Amino acid sequence: MIPSIDPVDLAQRLIACPSITPATGAVFDVLEEALVAIGFSVHRFVAGEAPDGPVENLFAVRGSGGPHLAYAGHLDVVPPGEGWTGDPFTPEIRGDLLYGRGAVDMKGSIAAFVAAAARHADHPGTLSLIITGDEEGYAVYGTVELIRWMTANGHHPDLCIVGEPTSVSRLGDMIKIGRRGSVNMWVEVAGTQGHVAYPHLADNPIPPLVRILSRIEAIELDQGTEWFQPSNIEITDIEVGNPATNVIPAKATARLSIRFNALHTGEALAERIRAICEEESPRATLTARISGEAFLTEPGALSDLVSGAIRDVTGLTPELSTTGGTSDARFLARLCPVVEFGLLNATMHKLDEAAAVQDIVALTDIFGLVIRRALGPT
Repeated sequence: MIPSIDPVDLAQRLIACPSITPATGAVFDVLEEALVAIGFSVHRFVAGEAPDGPVENLFAVRGSGGPHLAYAGHLDVVPPGEGWTGDPFTPEIRGDLLYGRGAVDMKGSIAAFVAAAARHADHPGTLSLIITGDEEGYAVYGTVELIRWMTANGHHPDLCIVGEPTSVSRLGDMIKIGRRGSVNMWVEVAGTQGHVAYPHLADNPIPPLVRILSRIEAIELDQGTEWFQPSNIEITDIEVGNPATNVIPAKATARLSIRFNALHTGEALAERIRAICEEESPRATLTARISGEAFLTEPGALSDLVSGAIRDVTGLTPELSTTGGTSDARFLARLCPVVEFGLLNATMHKLDEAAAVQDIVALTDIFGLVIRRALGPT
């Protein structure tokens, strides 16, 4: 007999496990115990080394054949910071809110999905959970490694829900059907150090860096699309590190961050910026790190499925959106259609992060409807 699971209790037990990214260990033990009890087969593995690892990953599966509905999430959390009202890893219900790091992002959501899976254990098809400990970090050894393992072992979801906190003012008012891509770039202009009174014996790297940044600042990448806001380039750091007033420095550097829509790719943007650097200075170099490409799941069967479940539980019709930062959905979109839906995001990454107890309960009801309608009645 499949036991029932209280989603709020499970959320508290997950929060009580400190799991600052990259996460391993006890928090996965708690989740595995809950999943095994309701009939899932659980595979866990650790990938990577410092500084971006080691990272623990978990894949749980129940049932066989199609259709295959997957839920994806992460058990790692950002550092809590100083100034909490209580201990960030001692979950506490005060009033109608559950406080603790990860309550919103996203242990409360994971607990809700597991509780929903416990209610709907006799489904046809396949139900799975794709859970990493690396979403809040560089995401090098997390979902990417899980996808590699899934592919090698014949696990191919047809639909995927990522439980990120997407709701804004009320549970169910927004789901994400895509995200912009992200690329960070580092520009370095080499110079020749020298005395400011003898500039002909030196090569000042600052003027060419200023010209490069001026040209970059003038770029309008696009004006947005039907589903995406305009892409934007932000200069996030400029550094010379020259403490002397009478020395021409040996180098000058800057850092850029570009959030881009589906009109671009990370590599194409890097090449565009690299060309500017080379035109302005033969001694300029560009290093780019692409965090993820833009993706879009066109409105259709999956968004209708999730929207219908939200409407039946909350009475709201959610807005379909692509706003916000990146998530692991950028990797999962390579496998199958994916949407993101979860709790209110107002306190994620903040002091005194908290989720409404009734929202966790209602989210469980919504996920239950999604499971039943995606896979068939119990």
